[in-house]
Formats: sequence, structure tokens, C-alpha cells
Amino acid sequence: MDKLLQITPNVWQLPFLVGHVYLVALPDDGYAAVDTGLPGSAPAILDAVAQLGGRPEALRQIVLTHCHVDHMGSAADLVAATGARVLAGAPDVPYIDGTRPEPRPDLSAPAERALHGRVMAGIAADGPPPLRHTEVDLALHDGDALDGWLEPVRVLHVPGHTPGAIALHLPESRLLFPGDAIATDPAGIRALLGPFNVDRARALASFRRLVALDDVDTVCVPHGVPIRSGARAVLAAATPETDWS
Repeated sequence: MDKLLQITPNVWQLPFLVGHVYLVALPDDGYAAVDTGLPGSAPAILDAVAQLGGRPEALRQIVLTHCHVDHMGSAADLVAATGARVLAGAPDVPYIDGTRPEPRPDLSAPAERALHGRVMAGIAADGPPPLRHTEVDLALHDGDALDGWLEPVRVLHVPGHTPGAIALHLPESRLLFPGDAIATDPAGIRALLGPFNVDRARALASFRRLVALDDVDTVCVPHGVPIRSGARAVLAAATPETDWS
């Protein structure tokens, strides 16, 4: 993990080798976490909250963009430490709470299959703790608005990566949390279709939906480098149909 990076006056990125976490300021000195990293990431996330001046209970919301282990992996530990409420897309709730097995991604493309193998081997080599599932307090649907934030937040259902994947759009800040619908290259100059999708066609449709948003300058991707300005041009130049093929 690297240092806490300020993206906007109210948003910070906590970078991890796999699956970045974002902290968002809430009213009355509270914070929300967008995703939680792999199992074992909770101490680093709580340390980041402390760096921002908050006690553990200042973490009030955990918004999971989808059910993969590098996004929901530390949610249970954070709930135990903070009492935060967990929010997630409704179709992914059974995978997050462990009542149904997670759907497997389609890895028919050789490049994607090779990347998946490298990523999983790297995670295994780090030896994270076993995944603990967690209850979801609020199931989110397309068009929902999040309560308790400093500005309006619109929930977008962007299926394809997982059945219940969501993005968060903050039009006043012109900021987007796309989940794994969008990734970037290591230099942060190219937007890519997020790999390891359960349904590539639906993932492509979700990518196009996010590209069409008018009020986006900043894209806080979980994998890659955040797009901190000029996001509309970067997204318009993307060629997701050819990514990972």
C-alpha cells in the first residue's frame, strides 16, 4: 500500500497492489469507503481514516461496487470495527453475504486468462486471510440516491463484470466511481474495459453507458490510475471492444 492520495477536497484514494479503496468525506466528520480491498486490508483503511482525523466509528458507510474479493474482502472486518452500514447492488447481495456462490468470469480470451492467472497467483503469494462474508444493510438499484453524503449521489446499475455491479455518479463534483466497469493503463492515459467479466456483452454496454455521462471530469478507478481531469476525452478515445481480446 502507498500513501493516501487526495483526489478532490472530499475524496481520497488509498492505493493497494490489487483493488484501490476510496474514502469520501461525509457530513459531521464522517467517512464512506467505496470498496474495501482484499481480506486483511481493514487496518490500513482504519489507519487512513485516522490520518484524516477520524476515529474508527467515523467510517459510517461501506459501498461495495461489486462482490469480488478485492472489493468486498475487508467489509466484514470493517463492520466489526466501526459499525458501518454496508450498501451494494441488489443482484450481488447473495454473493456478498455468502448465500450463493459467486458466478465465475468468462476467461475465454487468452490474454485475459493469462492476466487472471498472474493476478490470482500474486494474491495467493501474499497470503491474505480467508474471506469473511458480510450482511448487506441496503440493496441498491439503478437510479437510487445515497443518503448522508455531502452532495447528490446517483447509483447506476452497470452489470457485466458481475450481475449486480454498480457505479456512483456525483454530478456536482463531476466525479465517477465506476467499479470495475472501467480500468486504466499504468500511466492513466487510456481507459480500458475492466477484465474478468461474467458477461462481456453486458460489460461493454455498461462501459458505453458510463462513457455517455455528461457530468464527468474525474474517474476513480479501482484498478489503474485515476483519471483526474479531462475524463470525457479519455473515455471517448477508449476502444473497449478490442480490450483483452
